[in-house]
Amino acid sequence: MRVCVVDGRGGGLGRRLVERLNPLVGGAGLLGMATNATAARSMREAGASHVVVDESAVRGVLSEVDVIIGPLGIVLPGALSGEVSVGLATAVLRSPARKMLLPVNQHAVEVVGVEGRTLETLIQQVVRRIEAMCGAAEPT
Repeated sequence: MRVCVVDGRGGGLGRRLVERLNPLVGGAGLLGMATNATAARSMREAGASHVVVDESAVRGVLSEVDVIIGPLGIVLPGALSGEVSVGLATAVLRSPARKMLLPVNQHAVEVVGVEGRTLETLIQQVVRRIEAMCGAAEPT
């Protein structure tokens, strides 16, 4: 299974996701896609096997992965302090990969119904889903 973690700004969410998913996916299966150099560095240091930053590489990466994980903002042009372009949001949405979007309330976008969930709780839920998917992918 190939998983792509997408993040921007400081890369804190991406770092935490990569650290937690690396034991499950590991090796060449865990890719990072960053909207800036800081987020790329964070995910690389956390153990992502390959990290892309420029938008031209995005389409190639997104067509090769099974799952895309990131904050809800990765499908909202202008999100993540303006780092999400129309091209990036479109590439994520058009990818055939399953999307797991964390409903992080930020920058005048509020996802109603998820109040009170901490970022750690959301990360744990993503890790459990990927763990279940990895288990289902193994031969019985």
